[in-house]
Amino acid sequence: MTDTSGKSTDARQDVRTSRRRFIATAAAAAAAGATVAAPAVHAQAPIKLKFQSTWPNKDIFHEFAGDYVKRVNAMTGGRVELEILPAGSVVPAFQMLDAVSSGILDGGHGVAAYWYGKSKAFSLFGTAPAFGWDADELLGWVRYGGGQQLYDDLVQNTLKLNVVGMLTGPMPSQPLGWFKKEITSADDMKGMKYRTVGLGADLFKEFGAAVTIVPGGEIVPAIDRGLLDGAEFNNPSSDLILGFPDVAKVYMLGSYHQALECFEILFNKTKFDSLPSDVQEILKGASDATSSTMMWKAQDRYSKDLAAIKARGVKVLPTPKAVLEAQLNAWDVVIANLSADPVFKKVVDSQKEWAKRIVGFRLEYEPDSKFAYDHFFKPA
Repeated sequence: MTDTSGKSTDARQDVRTSRRRFIATAAAAAAAGATVAAPAVHAQAPIKLKFQSTWPNKDIFHEFAGDYVKRVNAMTGGRVELEILPAGSVVPAFQMLDAVSSGILDGGHGVAAYWYGKSKAFSLFGTAPAFGWDADELLGWVRYGGGQQLYDDLVQNTLKLNVVGMLTGPMPSQPLGWFKKEITSADDMKGMKYRTVGLGADLFKEFGAAVTIVPGGEIVPAIDRGLLDGAEFNNPSSDLILGFPDVAKVYMLGSYHQALECFEILFNKTKFDSLPSDVQEILKGASDATSSTMMWKAQDRYSKDLAAIKARGVKVLPTPKAVLEAQLNAWDVVIANLSADPVFKKVVDSQKEWAKRIVGFRLEYEPDSKFAYDHFFKPA
């Protein structure tokens, strides 16, 4: 068969086939040449950081620390590998700060109240006085009220610690604690062997209590052996898993000794400063991100675990108003005494100024949540 030009159709088909083969061969050769010419690319080894919490492995606080680690590892796409370790894996809980500062650990998760022995001003960033504010408002002071600058100055200039700290994770008010019998007045705690941390130790010494400061994992065994008469740790989830219902049956809620607290994420400053700037920003951003998710998780878990505690036959009671009033009076004494230290006074004055404005705004601006709650949920 021929077309109108007189050429064979088969001949024209052969030409087109040959042209396609030529183009394909040339393209393959070019690709092969490009592959050979490109320099070899090697994947960068991940930055591995050893990160220990101050919490027992089974505690929800260690879970919160693990949530931060997971968030960092995911956000860096494998460039950073934080390794989460529970308290005691490398150093005991109360030695974590020094281990991070010296470089034994690259980082850690704890609370500023644990470093009370280095400076009582340190505890203001974890267990501040009960000025009517909550932990979210404490973190507002950290971000927008000058708190971070005061923290950095205390840690790096006054105490000469080689650490970078990030305050995160607001906590609700902590219980007065676990006891063998109901606390009806401040006098009931006179002479009591009682566990708390931070500035709460100064406050309960005003009550005449014999205060002992021990890490969370050591509290229940101490109560069981009679070394403690009463103790508080933090929240229903921690208290349940640590075994408090096994050694005490009175759980008193609501207290001004630790009306607000937040967590602290630490990194060795030399190590932190050596990291790429975007990784530094991820470590900070992950702290803020997990601060929110921790608060939401706590709402769910704490409420469920308080119900579980009640189901264990524990008598759950509110702390009497007389005890709360005695705590506020004790705060007056503690603040006045410790303000002889100019560093403490500078921080606490800044906190008072922030709380007066922010809490004053909230109380004026927000309706009473209990009034609305009782309308819908209070039993008839």
